[in-house]
Amino acid sequence: MSKKLYIETYGCQMNFSDSEIIASVMSGDEYELTESMEDAHVILVNTCAIRENAERRVFGRIQEFRRVKRKNPDTVIGVVGCMAERLKEDIFREYQEVDLIAGPDSYRHLPEMLDGIREGQQMANVILSREETYDNIEPVRLDSKGISAFISIMRGCDNYCSYCVVPYTRGRERSRNPETIKEEAHRLFEQGYREITLLGQNVNSYKWQTNSELIDFPDLLKQISAVNPKLRLRFATSNPKDLSDKLIQTIAYTPNIANAIHLPVQSGSTEVLNRMNRKYTRAWYLNRIESIKKHIPDAGITTDIIAGFCRETEEDHKQTLSLMRTVDYDFAFMFKYSERPGTIAAKRFKDDIPDDVKSRRLQEIISLQQRLSEQSNKRDLNKTFTILVEGPSKKDIKKMRGRNEQNKVVVFPGTKDLKGQYVKVKVTDYTSATLLGVKQDS
Repeated sequence: MSKKLYIETYGCQMNFSDSEIIASVMSGDEYELTESMEDAHVILVNTCAIRENAERRVFGRIQEFRRVKRKNPDTVIGVVGCMAERLKEDIFREYQEVDLIAGPDSYRHLPEMLDGIREGQQMANVILSREETYDNIEPVRLDSKGISAFISIMRGCDNYCSYCVVPYTRGRERSRNPETIKEEAHRLFEQGYREITLLGQNVNSYKWQTNSELIDFPDLLKQISAVNPKLRLRFATSNPKDLSDKLIQTIAYTPNIANAIHLPVQSGSTEVLNRMNRKYTRAWYLNRIESIKKHIPDAGITTDIIAGFCRETEEDHKQTLSLMRTVDYDFAFMFKYSERPGTIAAKRFKDDIPDDVKSRRLQEIISLQQRLSEQSNKRDLNKTFTILVEGPSKKDIKKMRGRNEQNKVVVFPGTKDLKGQYVKVKVTDYTSATLLGVKQDS
């Protein structure tokens, strides 16, 4: 009889992709997924360690899992992913109900770790690997009837941004064999998926050396785009220091690579960027934006911004606001700086910006971006876009939703049989977050 596995996933797209790998590994040990933690033999929570509030949320969920375990003492509770790697000792000390801790490179060993737990032991494996890419594991797609899927093309990071824990929780950078990536893309298309997002901490630095050539990220994009012209490609995330003209031109001249680039800037001040160890300047970043707009005039450009990093002055903050206006972002992920133990910033810099100042600066950033997003959507009025239909609108089942090439959500009247199809939609209205339109006859 199969055993039940319940997984909760928080954080970034990489975590979601990792949960699909975990589900595949566990299915080989006769586990099947369940949507009810009360029915589960094993409960796993997978989250990142990038932001403190994500960790607090997981601690709150462990309290809920504790309630389930009181009813069924044989239920196994596990914490997996980056947070598990970073806080192993704290988790075991504070939460006796947690039986298992597994870091991002130990998922292949989950079945044998569970065997150890059944013998009355707590189990932990947070050893980082220089080789593990899970390239021979076919992920179990958690959204089995979905249209969009993720493929992890590399793991780890070598950038060592001063605020970031990723190099310490996911290890050094290593790329997957491109042949296994292409095979996975082929299978996904055959299963009905029509959009794939290639994932990596810094996809721009992907590289694979064969006997005769070096395959870089633009080369890989071209190879995956050739799987089928009806397969739309996206990718995340790019580091501006590695965004080459070759990559920009590959996007511009390959029809089924979406014209959308997520390019985290983090700050508009070169001084702050230097303390962040981002390895580019404000001028370099704006040069990359100029190249994008030259070669891909209709590109959707989004970003990440951190407010209140160590020693950030009012002038630094104003430079961030001015850069936002210059780039004219379509959307941004915006956060207050949260010091993470063990990072370079925590060791070298004092977190010296008062919380009320951080909050005020963040609100100014959010307010500006809301205006920019609304203006961006207003410019799309009366334009017609090719939309990949993802399914019914969450607010109105008589309408369908999808995304255009620029990764903007578009809602329009339609029927469920359109799911998975490309349709033309003319924009007739907008909100700050969504485009509204009507389907055009083919």
